Amino acid sequence: MRIFVALDIDAAIRQRIQLFMEGVREFAPDARWVRPESLHVTLKFIGEKSAESVEAVKRALSSVQAASFGFTVHGCGFFPTPKAARVFWIGIEAGEQLMTLATAVDQATATVGITKEDHAFSPHLTLARGGGRSGAPGWRKNDGPSKNFQILQEKLRALPAPEFGTMTVREFFLYESQLLSGGARYTKIAKFALT
Repeated sequence: MRIFVALDIDAAIRQRIQLFMEGVREFAPDARWVRPESLHVTLKFIGEKSAESVEAVKRALSSVQAASFGFTVHGCGFFPTPKAARVFWIGIEAGEQLMTLATAVDQATATVGITKEDHAFSPHLTLARGGGRSGAPGWRKNDGPSKNFQILQEKLRALPAPEFGTMTVREFFLYESQLLSGGARYTKIAKFALT
């Protein structure tokens, strides 16, 4: 089972993002666009695990203590850089609480043998990945100039930074990711409340 830990997005914000995507999708036709219902803020990608390991992860995550908090969804950009863009994303602006939650999730999963993160947490919503290339946000050895998002970048420069709204996070989820021919399908398999 392929799993990850993430936050869900409010329906109103998801709808605004969907409208935005519909307005800009034509400017990057070769990109692989995420389905709006799949949008989430990844706290920790875990990967392929056995059923018993998934149960251990659930127990570890149930020990996470964190307070509910708010965040704002706005702005957009490209990973790893605009020139070598592989990922088109929307920004998440949150206080220390989001970083605290991501760190607590990382520490909890480490207690059951999941490798700790070796890069800084960068909250975002992935909207599209460059056609045929990795969607990982970090710089890769073979990264170079990319034309997948060139027209989209030109169009976005002429627009104000998009604003999608603010929401309150009261829970986080363990998701299963199933890789299908039409793209990944994400299913919530456990919910963890924040105080």
